[in-house]
Amino acid sequence: MSSKVQTLDGIAIGISFLCVLHCALLPIALTVLPALTGTLFADESFHQALVVGIVPTSAIALLMGCRKHGHWTVLSWGLAGLTCLLLALWVGHDIFGEFGEKGLTLLGSFLVAIGHLKNFRSCRAEQCQKA
Repeated sequence: MSSKVQTLDGIAIGISFLCVLHCALLPIALTVLPALTGTLFADESFHQALVVGIVPTSAIALLMGCRKHGHWTVLSWGLAGLTCLLLALWVGHDIFGEFGEKGLTLLGSFLVAIGHLKNFRSCRAEQCQKA
């Protein structure tokens, strides 16, 4: 069971990292390489696809890990991050503007990654042997 949790944690961390790269580096890349403006990476649907991938992956991994190692505060990191990501997706641009949306997305990605790192470490330390 712990290897499944660790695999899901790794996938979710990877997706969070893609979110960070997308939000932080895309404006620079678009300035330097204007041809990117017509690609999938410049479209809002890329952000939506990342969130659609990270929400279930994170929820499953964090819940499975917390059930095994019993450190439920780990879940709060992930849920805070997922909340930020969903808020950025749904209302971020309208309420906070583009800069605020990117900031909220970056914050959410970092919180999700922290939650998964804590989950991964707790699972490894406890060897997820608890029932």
